[in-house]
Amino acid sequence: MISDADLGEAAAAIRAGDLVVYPTETVYGLGADALDPEAIERAFAAKGRDRDKPMSLGVPDVETATQYVVASDRERAFMDAFLPGPVTVVCEKRDVVPDALTGGRERVGVRVPDHDVALALLDRVHPVTATSANVSGRPSVTHHDDLDAEIRETTAVVLAGGETGGVESTVVDVANEEVIRRGADAERIEEWLDEH
Repeated sequence: MISDADLGEAAAAIRAGDLVVYPTETVYGLGADALDPEAIERAFAAKGRDRDKPMSLGVPDVETATQYVVASDRERAFMDAFLPGPVTVVCEKRDVVPDALTGGRERVGVRVPDHDVALALLDRVHPVTATSANVSGRPSVTHHDDLDAEIRETTAVVLAGGETGGVESTVVDVANEEVIRRGADAERIEEWLDEH
C-alpha cells in the first residue's frame, strides 16, 4: 500500500532533480522533472537511451496538459475522449518544455495515466517524464520486483504498486492522423481518427 508519505517523498525527490519509479495502468514509469534538463539527462542515462529519442511528459489531467502543449480543437477533443488512459498524444510543445526532453523536436508526447498512484503523484508534482522504467532494449517492467538493477541503483524512490496492466500505451499524432506505436486501445483510437 502506497501512503501519502510515500507520495510526498517521491514528489520531493522529483523536485530535487532525482529519479522516481511509479506504477501506471500500462507499465512502470521512470519519473524525473520534465522541465529540468539535468533531471531529464539522468533519466536518459539510467535507461541508456539515445538522446535523440524523445521522452513524453505526464500530467494529472487534460487541462494541465495545455500548460505544456498547444492543442488544436481536434487534439483537445481526442484528449477528452481518451485521457486519462493508456494513450500518449503527440502535440506541439510550448517553449517551457526543454529540447532535452524531445530530442530537439517541436512536438512532445503527453500522458495522463489512468492509475490512482500515478495521478496522485502527478497531482503533487508535474510535468514528470513518462517513459518506461527499464533499460532501453530490455522488456518493460510490470512489477516493481522486476526492475533492472541499473534503474534501481539510480532511483531515489520506488513506488511499489504491485502488478500493472502490461500493454504499453498507444502513441498517437492526431494532427498527422498517425498511430506511431500500437498499444492499448489501438483499434478504438483508429476508429476515432477515422470518424473525426
